[in-house]
Amino acid sequence: MRIGELAKGTGTTSRALRHYEQAGLISSERAPNGYRIYDERAVVRVRNIRYLLAAGLTLDDVQVFLPCLDGDVAAAPPSDNGLRVALERLAVLNERIAAQTEARDRLEAALRHRTGGRIRPVA
Repeated sequence: MRIGELAKGTGTTSRALRHYEQAGLISSERAPNGYRIYDERAVVRVRNIRYLLAAGLTLDDVQVFLPCLDGDVAAAPPSDNGLRVALERLAVLNERIAAQTEARDRLEAALRHRTGGRIRPVA
């Protein structure tokens, strides 16, 4: 299938597919006219990549899951390496959330101080 068909079948964009290919997560062959051609297995692989990205992993993180991208990633038991990467990513996300929460709280306190405790949400 061509890149547009794969994009449509997986709910992504051709640009994202080219990015996944550049990252070494999917591969294609070239037709005589230069078009990228993907086999049917690419559909499962791309859906798994998108599942992992939606879970908060990065493309670099997804590299660890290469051996199982052609199967059911969501149902498969995690490897030790996959579990380690996921736990590291969770720690990074928790740190970011904590930093954003602190920034919000400082801003809210400053606004309360400046407005005498009245904060109105902006519509």
